[in-house]
Parts: sequence; C-alpha cells; structure tokens
Amino acid sequence: MSDAREATADRIRHLLRTEGAAVEENTLGFNQGRYDSVADLEDYEKLKHRAREIKSDAIERLPELIDELTARVEANGGTVYLASDAADANRYIREVTREAEADRLVKSKSMTSEELEVNEALELDGVDVVETDLGEWVLQLADEAPSHIVAPAIHKSREEIARLFNELFDPDEPLETAEELTMFAREKLGEQIREADVGMTGANFITADSGTIMLVTSEGNARKTAVVPDTHVAVAGVEKIVPSVEDLSPFIELIGRSGTGQDITSYISLLTPPVDSPVVDVDEPDVAFADRDDDRAFHLVLIDNGRMAMREDDDLRETLYCIRCSACANSCANFQSVGGHAFGGETYSGGIATGWEAGVHGYDSAATFNDLCTGCSRCVNQCPVGIDIPWINTVVRDRLNRGGDPSRFEFLYEELVPDEEPSGIDLQKRLFGNYGTLAKLGSATAPLSNAIASLSPVRSAMERLVGIDSRRELPSFERETLRGWFASRGGCQVSLADADREVVLYADVYTNHVAVDRGKAAVRVLEALDVHVTIPSVPESGRAPLSQGMVSTADRRASEVFAALAEPIDAGRDVVVIEPSDLAMFDREYERLLPAPSYERLSANSYELFEYIYGLLENGADPDQLRSGSEAIAYHAHCQQRTLGLEVYTTAVLSELGYDVLESDVECCGMAGSFGYKRQYYELSMDVGDRLREQFEREPARDRRVVASGTSCVEQLSDLLSRESEHPVMVIDPAA
Repeated sequence: MSDAREATADRIRHLLRTEGAAVEENTLGFNQGRYDSVADLEDYEKLKHRAREIKSDAIERLPELIDELTARVEANGGTVYLASDAADANRYIREVTREAEADRLVKSKSMTSEELEVNEALELDGVDVVETDLGEWVLQLADEAPSHIVAPAIHKSREEIARLFNELFDPDEPLETAEELTMFAREKLGEQIREADVGMTGANFITADSGTIMLVTSEGNARKTAVVPDTHVAVAGVEKIVPSVEDLSPFIELIGRSGTGQDITSYISLLTPPVDSPVVDVDEPDVAFADRDDDRAFHLVLIDNGRMAMREDDDLRETLYCIRCSACANSCANFQSVGGHAFGGETYSGGIATGWEAGVHGYDSAATFNDLCTGCSRCVNQCPVGIDIPWINTVVRDRLNRGGDPSRFEFLYEELVPDEEPSGIDLQKRLFGNYGTLAKLGSATAPLSNAIASLSPVRSAMERLVGIDSRRELPSFERETLRGWFASRGGCQVSLADADREVVLYADVYTNHVAVDRGKAAVRVLEALDVHVTIPSVPESGRAPLSQGMVSTADRRASEVFAALAEPIDAGRDVVVIEPSDLAMFDREYERLLPAPSYERLSANSYELFEYIYGLLENGADPDQLRSGSEAIAYHAHCQQRTLGLEVYTTAVLSELGYDVLESDVECCGMAGSFGYKRQYYELSMDVGDRLREQFEREPARDRRVVASGTSCVEQLSDLLSRESEHPVMVIDPAA
C-alpha cells in the first residue's frame, strides 16, 4: 500500500482508539435529538424551503446587501471593513487592538475567526486572547483544534477535561463532575471578560436592513463578550448577511434543532451595535446599565477570503447557503466514528467542509478528507437549507483528479477524445470507477477469474498496488449473467397478451455479473404478479465512476442509459431497479447530468423493486402467487433507499405476506460501495458497521433471517455476522 494510504489508515486507527467513543456518543445523541425535535415542528419542510429561498436570494444579491449593511452600520455609529482575505482581516483587527491599547481580547465561539487564525495573529502583538466558549476554552488550554463546528470539544470526555483542569489550575479540591467543571470555568472566564479591553464575536446572521447581529449560543458568554469590553469586533463571512430582520424567523426555528436537537438554543441574542448594546455587570448578568457615558467602539469585519469566487462558481455556490448547524456532520456515519480531526480540513469539518475548505483554503486542504464522503446523500435530507453536499464533494473530487483547477472541470470534452479522464487519476479510483468493465471481464473468464483473484499472492499484490484490503472477500463473478440467463430461457414467461403491466428490469452491474440469483428472483416475482419483463442491454448507471470523482465518465454513462431506456419509457413501460444506489442516480444525480426533459422522464418512470411490488399488490395483484410465511426477518435498508423514503415498501410487502419484520434503526452499514474495500478505510468501515452488528446480534434480532436491500449492505452484513444475509426478494421468490 502507498505511504499516503498507510498514513491515512494509521490516523484513522488512532482516532478510533482515542476519540471515537466520545465522538460517537455525542453525534448520535445530537442526531437523534434532531429527529425528535423536528418531528414536533409543524411545516418543517416548508420552513426549510423558506430558509433556502432566503439564502439563495441573499447570495444572489450579495454585493448590494453588503453596501446596504455598510451604510446601516455606519449610520448606527459603527465601522465596517471588507477584508479581501485572512491576512487583510488580521491586519485590520490588529490595528483595532493597538488603537484600543488592548492587553486582553476575549472571544466567543466563531468558526470564521478559526478560519482567519486570528488568535495567532494577535498573539504576535502580545495580546492575551481568551476563548470564552467552554468548549473552545478547553481546546485552547489543551492546544488542540476543534473537532466539530458546533461542539468543538466533542471528542473529549468529562474525565479528560477534569484531568486537564486539575493539572493546569491545581484547585483546592479536585474537579470531577460536569457541574463542578462548568462552575469553575464560569468563574475563571468571568474574570477574564471583566478585565478585557476588546471583545470579539462571530455572527450567525447579520441583517442588511438594520445592521442587527444574531448570535445563537448555548452559553451566555457571547452576550458578555460583545457588551462588557469598550470595543466590540464582530467577524463574519459575507455569506452571513440576510436582507431583513424578518428573514431571521425560519433560522431561529431550524438552527438549534438541526445542530443539537434543541427546540431552541439557550441564548438567541439580537444586537444592533453599538448604540443598542447594553452594558452588563458580569457579576449580576441580569442587570443592565444604560447610564455609562462613554464611546463604545464597534467594528464589523466582513470576510471575503474566497467567498465571492465561490459565489461565481456554479458548483460551489451552494456552500454559501450553509448556516453552520453541523447537521451534515451529525448525520454522517463516518463522522460519527472519527469526528472532525479526520473528517475535516484546516478549519471546517463534516460533509459541507469540502466546499468550505476548497473555497477558502484551497484544494489541498479539501483533499485530506474528501474521500470520507461516500455520497449516501443522507445529509441532503437533514440540511436545513437543502444543500446538495454530496454533489459538492463529487465536484471537488473531480477537480482534485484534475489537479484542483476549476477551469479544467468540464462535463464534455473535445469530440475526438470523449472518453478522456485525467491521466494522473489515482489507480485505486480508476479501478473502482471502471468496475463495470472489470465485471464483464470477470464473468467472461469465470470461474478462472475467481480462482486467480482468491490466491494469496494476488490478494497481496492487489492490496499493495491498488489498496484493496485483503481482509475483504471479493465478489465472485458468475459465468452466466442475468441477461444471458434471461435470454437462454426464452425471455419472459408471461406473454404480452396475458400481462397486466410491462416493465424493463434494470440489470445493474452487480446483479448482472455477481448476484445473478437475486435478479432471477426479481424476474420470477414480477412474472408471478402478471408483469411482462424485459431485460435489455443498458449500460451501467455511472454510480461507480461518480463515486470516484470521474464526473465526465458518469455524465457519459447517464446519456447512454437514457438513450437505451427512452424508447421503452415512451412505449409506456416502467423501469424497475433492484439496486437503490442506481435508482438514486436516476432520481437525484441525473438531474445534474441530463437535460431536464430527459431527467424528468426517466425519474418519473423509475421504481425501486419493492416499491413497485407494493404498488402492484395495492392495485389488485394476487399476493398468494408469492412465497409467504411467518418467518422472523431482520431487515436493513440501504442508505439511499432511506433518503428516497422507499424503505417502508419492503417492510410493508414482507409484512403483508405474513413475515415478522424487524427493521434496523442503524442508518448505515459502513460498506458504502467501494469505500469498505479500500485498505485505508477498512477499520472505519468496520467501526461504522459494528453499530449494525451489535443490533443484529442482540435480541430480538439475533436469530432472525437477515435481509438487506443494497449490494453493499448484503456484503457488509455477511462479513459482520456469523450468518449470511441476502436481498429481500429472495424471501418472497415463489421458486424458493
């Protein structure tokens, strides 16, 4: 294995061992809290839609909003500085602290200030910079970077924090409980705020019409930081601007629920500095004094640092819609295991971090963790502004394949070289991205290909050269493909004259070349329900190359798939898809890859297998033609099946046929297509899968027959458990 892959594997192993337990407990708690909180929220989807509209409009009108905000803040008596980059912002902030003759600056939590590395810049001038957010203060004392956008010290346990405080401060009585630690920090930080010359905050949102800053926090430190020192500096990316105070409403409802599962965060502060800022007594925080006769200085430092270029980039633009809630991180299975110290760059972490890091720090920073996004798309559903985060990750992956130059990112190439992908693309990605070609070769030469691939020297060479982990069992190719079997039996056994419906069964690569039995079962089930089935020769969906950032190849595959399916769709035939990740391509990614009319026709006429079976039964098909029973089933739904909201159909069909179905509440198996085969991610894949293993090895799932809807899920469960797993269509196959 390459040195880079080995280094990645070592780092993941280290983080799993040292931080994994704390990260997992906290992120799973946040994620469940979000589910519980939004379930009680009326018009959740409507609120999300409105929030997205506001952000989209704000980014579209950003230059004029910056001008409007500047005029308003200056009219209020403050100063606005538009910084071109981090160095420019730090230069200005250092000038402000010198003018204030500041010895100490206190800060509330701000990812933008982390992006600027403002602490280091101020310390060059001898300014004592103190973080007042408890988590940030802990990390400052420990000299560590945040592991989470909202909860920076998520990777640290209470015991670790107690040990840190006791070693650094040597209190009269050792600190142990969370209450003791919090009260100790409150006292220490209160002293620091009281004695500070300058206070620095970030801003969750800034309204252009009034110059109002909205701060959303779980602690009261931000208010004190903003109003106790004589000088207040607020740093914010230009994307934080929204048009009006009224526009804050949906974000107040969404941001806490999306991030930590709170119905509303502990403190929502609306400050219109400097004239509307009270002066607070730190010892009596509920008492405000309005008679202090001095000139309070306010400086709003708006940061570009690549954002305006992102605004002009059609594929990175949506990154600027981000409200920094961390829902994408909390809902991501890989993040739940390793946190932001692996799934993050110089500043930002989680799924959206790829866009931020590429935009503000450059592609090299994004490259360190981009592959940890597996494209499951769960984060899209959880994002309160509906950002297509997997697409941003895919675009950046494509650009990294091309050397990180956006100008070279193109969907279509010169007519003479339409198949060209960059010659420097990683061999591992090239192999997995062309799995369809490999599968054709494997089937054509089976069983010899399977025998050769299983040899120990071959497995060792594969691990060394392309990083395929030797602990993974490789797929076994079938000599007779599904299409070959279907042709040899004379096609469909239901005549057109006797059929109630006509369908095209989409034979994905794995079903056609490896899991041929599940394809046969699908044919027999559809035939039993009086459906006329055809299996035409249709290219692979493009999922494999897309997952490796080979966008031009995926784009070409999408066009080929539509060309092959357009005629049967126009003839009124439905397209039935067995593999959920391929249906997700048709339903989501093809919107990016096909002309709108083509995408809409294919998406509207494509169905997941059990979704289609459910529809047939609901419309009068005879369930007695399928295999029924009372067998106990443990069922795991594929990630993309869940994001499309289709997992309910499998449970419904199995239950209608009499089976006792227990569905897993673990959302990800950890395999994620090629991800689990890659040597550098094997331990992470298995750690994610361990949550599913634990559930399926406990009562009441322990002795049940295991079924899973996705190829990856079946493979992973078979590796995790002592019993084999299979696709649920095998359960209801009338020939079983």
